[in-house]
Amino acid sequence: MDAPAIEVRALRAGYRGRNVLCGVDLDIRPGRLTAVLGPNGGGKSTLLRVLAGLLPYTHGSIRIAGREWRSVPARTRAEWVGFLPQEHRAIFPFAVRDVVLTGRAGRTGWRPGLRDLEAAERAMAEMDLVALADRPYTELSGGERQRVLIARVLAQEPRMLLFDEPTAHLDVLRQMELLRVARRWIRGGGTALCVLHDPNLAFAWADDILPLRDGAVCLPESGEPAWSEGFLRRLYGFELRTLPVGARAAAVPSDRAAPWGRESLDAAFPPATGH
Repeated sequence: MDAPAIEVRALRAGYRGRNVLCGVDLDIRPGRLTAVLGPNGGGKSTLLRVLAGLLPYTHGSIRIAGREWRSVPARTRAEWVGFLPQEHRAIFPFAVRDVVLTGRAGRTGWRPGLRDLEAAERAMAEMDLVALADRPYTELSGGERQRVLIARVLAQEPRMLLFDEPTAHLDVLRQMELLRVARRWIRGGGTALCVLHDPNLAFAWADDILPLRDGAVCLPESGEPAWSEGFLRRLYGFELRTLPVGARAAAVPSDRAAPWGRESLDAAFPPATGH
């Protein structure tokens, strides 16, 4: 078996002296799409920020591509890891092309070269942004902005993608397109770690599932799939029903977990009557 692309041992990290990650151990296999699942506050975003080098860790070790992460220079990190944060505030009305081109900042000097421009154009084509290339970023919709930010990471041409909620603001079609892009990128030799809030997207598209709860990895029991009802109850803390879909499953709220029932639905949406 290949060495892990990312190897984490006894990791502790957090904010203002409070640990959010509490002794995390995990291996991310190369050439795979790994989906990070779990409830809010479980440590998913914190984990990605630590792996991206944006948040220091207080204890433990991280090895990426076989090297201790603390010892890797910032420029090399930019070549290895591309990070899409959960939130981004638009301030200046830069053109879409220029925003995407900033993804090359870690690889280029004071002025982008031909290779940088070509990488930006490829990334825009990948995310269907060519028609928007000259539009001000601040005038785009939330979904269009998200696609621009994803293209910026792709233009970076890293070995690994760290995506925190990449499907946020995207409609169903764009979500599918994004995950197809991620799978094509993996087939080209990359590795991807994505935080997803919809377990069904993870079950449909991911090679591996990384569940996090209360700052620690929460693994299924031996022989139990990540989409089993028992495991999802332990992970999320409420009842989900699973329906078989191919070799995997789809999850929906159970009658006991959902805040509605047949009666409340009928009251909210009474059947139409004829005139």
